Amino acid sequence: MTPPNADPLPVTDFGTTLDGRTAQLVTMDNGTGSVAQVSTYGATLVSWQHEGTELVLGFDEVAQYEAADNPYFGCTTGRVCNRIAEGKFLLNDREYRLAINNEPNHLHGGPGGLHRVHWKLLAYGRHRNGDAWARFGYLSLEGEEGYPGTLELEVEYTLTIDHVLRIEYQATTDIPTPVNLTHHSYWNLAGEGTILDHELQIKASSYTPTDDTLIPTGEIASVDGTALDFRQSTPVGARIEQLVETPAYGYDHNYVLDRTGLFPLQHVATVREPRSGRRLEVWTEDIGLQLYTGNWLGEVTGRGGTVYPQYGGLCLEAQHFPNAINEPTFPSIVLEPGEVYEKRTEYRVFGD
Repeated sequence: MTPPNADPLPVTDFGTTLDGRTAQLVTMDNGTGSVAQVSTYGATLVSWQHEGTELVLGFDEVAQYEAADNPYFGCTTGRVCNRIAEGKFLLNDREYRLAINNEPNHLHGGPGGLHRVHWKLLAYGRHRNGDAWARFGYLSLEGEEGYPGTLELEVEYTLTIDHVLRIEYQATTDIPTPVNLTHHSYWNLAGEGTILDHELQIKASSYTPTDDTLIPTGEIASVDGTALDFRQSTPVGARIEQLVETPAYGYDHNYVLDRTGLFPLQHVATVREPRSGRRLEVWTEDIGLQLYTGNWLGEVTGRGGTVYPQYGGLCLEAQHFPNAINEPTFPSIVLEPGEVYEKRTEYRVFGD
């Protein structure tokens, strides 16, 4: 994490939540055409404008982020992102029961997960090279949403002068607990319309098939010959109709990334908007990537009164595998006392 810096950034009020607390908004301007805004509510990326084009879906004020129909726009999700089967798991011979908010499962940390809490703005500033950054912290107490242990969390956003949004996570615990954090922005590189014409490449030869409630079966299956094969750059809408009648209702799948070499941070996906040529690269230290195509957006009214249609944005969520706490064949997501959970994900933008 970045040390404290004396060069401040603009911090403004983002409205008052139902519990009477004021959310803050930090504006990070890289001075070379990109401006990002992050909020203390949910440690959320509210906006990222690049050369005047808005790249992420979002709302105008914190009250909209509190509303029940907020589909996790731009937030930090956890303690465990994605789904946990039937909201329960066994850890060290004890069963824990979590909040059910995606019947019959637990989703994205529960209804009061990290996306619904006030994070503390710990520090913010600008490096001498122009990179802007802001760090948020939150103490998740024992029993919050049913999870064991007290978890101390930090999330830091950095917007670099060469248009990279870097997100770094850190967490420690006092007793063993599952942790799997991710970022949940909906990307639309055109700034409007749907993402069906966006060209997508994911460096993954396999994925984790699911049951009818989108819980992985434990199998690792090849993408070859399926609508999930994005090993070559392909329009998102080219094969999506094959999935509309499935429980996912479009793309909502975890990819097993083809990681190579020794470097932890690797390029795993690329999205290209064909009209502008604008490109987004995803780099991560994680082993999985959830592709979600906004299947349930359902005419959500967002920023500036814009109505976001179905498929109005796509999510590329770096993660460990869904329901890993209940699937012994998947890599573990249990954080032990004395360990430090650390990971980094970067979203890199190219083009005007």
